[in-house]
Amino acid sequence: MKTLTVSVVTPDGPVMEDSFEMVSCKAEYGELGILPGHIPLVAPLSISAVRLKRGNDTERIAVSGGFLEVRPDKVTILAQSAEQPSDIDVERAEQSKTRAKQRLESKQSDIDFQRAELALKRAMNRLDITR
Repeated sequence: MKTLTVSVVTPDGPVMEDSFEMVSCKAEYGELGILPGHIPLVAPLSISAVRLKRGNDTERIAVSGGFLEVRPDKVTILAQSAEQPSDIDVERAEQSKTRAKQRLESKQSDIDFQRAELALKRAMNRLDITR
């Protein structure tokens, strides 16, 4: 079966590079499924899991926004941050989720609610891919 080379890169450096049969991710305007031979595309990514399929196996990577570049034989994900399940500290992610929820529930006027919402989404995304 044909494959795509998938590279995931962050400002801190490469996270992974491997061959997969399909890439599924959530762009700002909807869900994308990419197979080998896909037309060239650039799309902004949402905070979500990127699913990478090879045979009957599916790997997931948590990304916190960024961009997806698609070429017929290669997909490059330029993410603000990206983590594989084995790299995620579940306890720390749970603490981040709790802190973000407390900020959102707070009635203080000095809380940046948009920042707290993004922190909550990132924490929940990280926890989702570890399960």
